[in-house]
Amino acid sequence: MEGTRLNKVGRLLQKELGDIFQKQTQGMRGTLVSVSAVRVSPDLGVAKVYLSIFPSDKGAELLESIESNNKAIRYDLGQRVRTQLRKIPELSFFLDDSLDYIENIDKLLNK
Repeated sequence: MEGTRLNKVGRLLQKELGDIFQKQTQGMRGTLVSVSAVRVSPDLGVAKVYLSIFPSDKGAELLESIESNNKAIRYDLGQRVRTQLRKIPELSFFLDDSLDYIENIDKLLNK
């Protein structure tokens, strides 16, 4: 039962954070930030957010920018989900490089 609740909260946060990042990167042409996964701790105190950034060479730079705006992003998230969640979790952002990994494997297999 607890796992189902955590999954629902994770999906809610993933949807809302994806919308926030889409609106923030609208002015940046050629850059796409998507939320690939959100893992929430059992006490709903911490959420690990995995971001997929295209193009991948801008990944570290954008992740650093997102980390510096962590409080503003959490505030925006709180404004969106305040009716569904009592406590807004602390956000930790990580770079999801699984697409780069898959691309690398495809290149190696095609050789």
